[in-house]
Amino acid sequence: MIIMALNCGSSSVKYQLFDWNQKAVVAKGMVERVTIDDSYIVHEVPGREVYKDEHNCPTHQAAIDLIIRTVTDSEQGVIKNVSEIAAVGHRLVHGGEKFTCSVVIDENVLETVKECQHLAPLHNPPNIEGVQAARALLPTVPQVAVFDTAFHQTMPEQAYIYPVPYEWYQKHQVRRYGFHGTSHLYVAKRAAALLGKKPADTNLVTLHIGNGVSHCAIKNGISIDTSMGLTPLEGAIMGTRCGDIDPAIPLFIMQKEGLNAKEIDTILNKKSGIMGITGRFSDRRDVSHHAETGDKLCKLAMDIEAYRIKKYIGAYMAAVGKLDAVVFTAGVGEMSVETREMVLEGMEHLGLILDKERNKVRTRKKETLITTDDSPVKAFVIPTDEELVLTEDVAAILNGTYADHMNFEYSFSRPDFVRK
Repeated sequence: MIIMALNCGSSSVKYQLFDWNQKAVVAKGMVERVTIDDSYIVHEVPGREVYKDEHNCPTHQAAIDLIIRTVTDSEQGVIKNVSEIAAVGHRLVHGGEKFTCSVVIDENVLETVKECQHLAPLHNPPNIEGVQAARALLPTVPQVAVFDTAFHQTMPEQAYIYPVPYEWYQKHQVRRYGFHGTSHLYVAKRAAALLGKKPADTNLVTLHIGNGVSHCAIKNGISIDTSMGLTPLEGAIMGTRCGDIDPAIPLFIMQKEGLNAKEIDTILNKKSGIMGITGRFSDRRDVSHHAETGDKLCKLAMDIEAYRIKKYIGAYMAAVGKLDAVVFTAGVGEMSVETREMVLEGMEHLGLILDKERNKVRTRKKETLITTDDSPVKAFVIPTDEELVLTEDVAAILNGTYADHMNFEYSFSRPDFVRK
């Protein structure tokens, strides 16, 4: 049983083919510059050289058609024809309050997702285009929606309601939603397994630190708070997003600089965060390198990021009660020794005792304990696997065994799970 995962962005389509019977990825890749000139596909198959080919893709449907032709190609493909694809799972960023778990896509589901477009104007439109394209190209194949926001629908009202006029929530659905849900779900289940505990008995702070960054307070295995809000702009400092700031700043700068709402939105989302401080970089590898060579703004950016993550850990410890572990994941969380050390430095009084030798790990594959054996609160580096969450949701829906994450046992939540 082959399950295809699709993640459609504004100018890219990521894909993965997973053989459910073999429990292995058989192909993955991406079409870049969709809707832009000079589109190309990068196609990876284990044991083969990476295949790259230029092909014009003016629409998402053209990109998905290219993916289908590539995976069924006599030389580059991994399946003979599309009849081998049992289902397609789509990563959808925003499901609003309507979806608390993954669902089979029908016209009602698609219409409801469209109604959420105003909540995620940058993400939901290309997500929807991808769903429509896949349905057109694979009309007999079941399509499943997996939502970034679903994991956080367990938050209580005091965590998701903003202190603004309540009618904004009633009329416009203004509230905290949270994102990166599949990532937080995966690492939370894995952390519970590594601790030898049931998810429902586990309290965690999970730190998804990539170009986009979000943190999550997990009490008794469920999300009770998260740093991203109505949009992915709120919360931690990110590669190009500002995160938490005084809400009067945009209004102040609009008046001073004569900027309109669209211009200030672009600055806060694409020219702030690490990029805004350094003026040059959003990639933490560049920032770390230049900080070591004496660039003061790069050093400042690293200090600000670590300080703000540290504050979130403290706040979420207060929210969840007795904490079992802190988990670092995503590109920076998994690869940046420096960021993890700066975050955990001086947190011994909160029970986090870093082991600097253990913390030297830089890998997207290995799960690692980075605190001392006698540390009251553990810290782990756990490589995330959002595609596996999507794949297991889709397979369970096809098999009729699916339930929300509190009542469904994922393979990776078991103690004997081994990541291939």
